[in-house]
Amino acid sequence: MLTKEDGIYISKVFEDYYGSFERIDQYMKDQKLAALTEIPSNPLFPPEDELFDDFTMHPSDMDIELVEIPSQLWETLNSITSTHINIPPVGRNIRLAVQEKKTGKYLGFIRLGSPIINCKPRNELLGQVFTQTKEGASRFNNATMMGFVIVPAQPFGYNYLGGKLLAAICCSHQVREICNKKYNMNLCLFETTSLYGTSKVGSQYDGMKPYIRFRGLTDSDFLPMMHGKPYYDLVTFVESRIGDIVDDNVSSRKLKISQKILSLTKQALKGSPEYDHFMEVIDNAKNLTEKKRYYTSNYGFKNYIDYVNNKTDMLIPDDNYDRFDIANIIEWWRKKAINRFETLKSEGRLRTELEVWTSGKDIDIIR
Repeated sequence: MLTKEDGIYISKVFEDYYGSFERIDQYMKDQKLAALTEIPSNPLFPPEDELFDDFTMHPSDMDIELVEIPSQLWETLNSITSTHINIPPVGRNIRLAVQEKKTGKYLGFIRLGSPIINCKPRNELLGQVFTQTKEGASRFNNATMMGFVIVPAQPFGYNYLGGKLLAAICCSHQVREICNKKYNMNLCLFETTSLYGTSKVGSQYDGMKPYIRFRGLTDSDFLPMMHGKPYYDLVTFVESRIGDIVDDNVSSRKLKISQKILSLTKQALKGSPEYDHFMEVIDNAKNLTEKKRYYTSNYGFKNYIDYVNNKTDMLIPDDNYDRFDIANIIEWWRKKAINRFETLKSEGRLRTELEVWTSGKDIDIIR
């Protein structure tokens, strides 16, 4: 147990940390800058040299390929590209990269993993809430994957609609076959959420029917985690009072540590005016989070909902099933990318400087 004085100190740490952010993008930028300290540097072979940077190349000349690359290379390239810190998910984990074959450079990165257990718009789509203990959960887990990382290199994403290319590739039969083979699945439901909710009017997943469809907004009543030196200092303080906060081998260790510190602080302040102040600090911090847009794909199967709900054992292809072939997806993207590229070029708005977090330059998180 923590003392009341310990609780007051921790409350002040929370207030100082979360009170320094007014918007979600400020919080995310702080997260990102803290995570960059863990990326190994190599001035002789900087990782950004692997990213696509020929911004005179016309989309009609690009040769697109989906590849698997070494995990450490994937993690490094994604870290210097993505605006999110992208903690690997618990459970299934598939890392993919999209490459332009003529230049040999990477266009973006994809990570797929096990779906989150509870999601309001998905519950409404399927007509039930799946939990690990609920009957039928094994079928749901066997048929569903979530996109945790769908990140184009920048400004490839801006100049060529790279986010739409990566998102559509997630819905391809080729990606489905990779998941099925690695985890013995029968994948028919892909889901993902937008990085932002109310901060942006649109999302890279909009306008992507039939590949991806918008299904509603998620809930957002959760506390964003603390990162960097404030987090490590807080853990050191709490462990100096009570010993180990959680076991070393527990999964999602950082999340469980954060939840335990929150619970211990509430107990230490319970029944005092300081408790009410602490809860106000937490409520204000929760305002940094947003409802996310939730999107799904059915890989071209007409009865995927019945299959996920264990009402049938056979998936039936819909009339547009062939459109989910990766070659057709790339050509669908190419038409859109040509229009985008030529419009930006004619208006003098093409971006020609590679955007990576290791450049030391400020990056606009909400593009």
